Amino acid sequence: MDNKTPEDFLEIINREKRGSLKVYLGSAAGVGKTYRMLLEGHRLKDNGIDVAIGYLEPHERAETIAQVKDIEQIPVRIVPHGTLQLREMDLEAVLKRHPTVALIDELAHTNSPGSKHAKRYQDVDELLDAGINVITTLNVQHLESLYNVIEQAAGIKVMERIPDAVVAKADQIVVVDLEAEDLIERLKTGKIYKLDRVDTALNNFFSLQNLNRLREIALSETANLLDKRQREQFQAPTKLSALNKVMVRIRGSESIAESEAVLRRASRLASQLNAEWYLVHVSTIEHESRRLSPEQGRLPKVFELAKKMGAQVFEIKEEDVPGALIRFVRANGITHLVQSHPEPKRFWQVFRKSYTEILIQSLPDIHIIMV
Repeated sequence: MDNKTPEDFLEIINREKRGSLKVYLGSAAGVGKTYRMLLEGHRLKDNGIDVAIGYLEPHERAETIAQVKDIEQIPVRIVPHGTLQLREMDLEAVLKRHPTVALIDELAHTNSPGSKHAKRYQDVDELLDAGINVITTLNVQHLESLYNVIEQAAGIKVMERIPDAVVAKADQIVVVDLEAEDLIERLKTGKIYKLDRVDTALNNFFSLQNLNRLREIALSETANLLDKRQREQFQAPTKLSALNKVMVRIRGSESIAESEAVLRRASRLASQLNAEWYLVHVSTIEHESRRLSPEQGRLPKVFELAKKMGAQVFEIKEEDVPGALIRFVRANGITHLVQSHPEPKRFWQVFRKSYTEILIQSLPDIHIIMV
């Protein structure tokens, strides 16, 4: 947990040319992220800093709306979408206004069609490039590498996700923590959603079990991110990169969902080890001949996701698949290999070694992790 004060962020603001990013990270809606962001905005304003709200999503919460007070709000864009009128941050207006600090809610938001960028975190990156400092909010379930973890823990599929690297590169990360029982009490009294939505929320996402698990994940992820940053600051990069290297093997027969799960596991492992990681796909003549099939059509999507998550992607054209993988492992000092579980052998394959069996036998010193 980051215990830095608003004064620490003020020091960062004063010394950086590119804008600095501070993230208030929470486990669920209603823990107080937006409230804390606004509170810090007032503290910075009281210190003579030019602060403006780039985008605020108060969700009709009286406590949050009351906290806006005299902080300037830059007008939003109103985007017609069918019968709806969508509110979007006006990126050009924020750039033109150019406050020293912009308060921008809901970092994982997906922008409406026709916007300059698809996602709000990309808008924020442009603001940072322009020298504007940003304080923002995010729930932990929106981190890309946690998609499968969240689905297993809470039974929900999170549609809006952002690359972990966006948060990992933040100058400050502050976890906004609230006991699950206290959060449920806030929900029951109508402080999070309107009262007619309370029963539905309690029976689904806001169960005590879900909230406790999400809280554990938020605290754990924040600790991992801060620990990684500390190691990066106090150890030489060359030494770090030599300690551990993670490689992902994508099999041609697995679905895109299986490939994505493998990537997320590798991304989390690489983050915990503070290691470089690679996606390696060996393409044979047979693979090339099926390049236009649905199976092959998924590969560019998998490669793109891997890059967004911070991997280096290698596609090797080679007929000897296990041989190519073994050579890559040895040439690049790989310490951990992540792949999906192999499919059961067919009756005609019983006496033939699978690629996975060859890898395990040939790489006894490598940690091979099945997802």
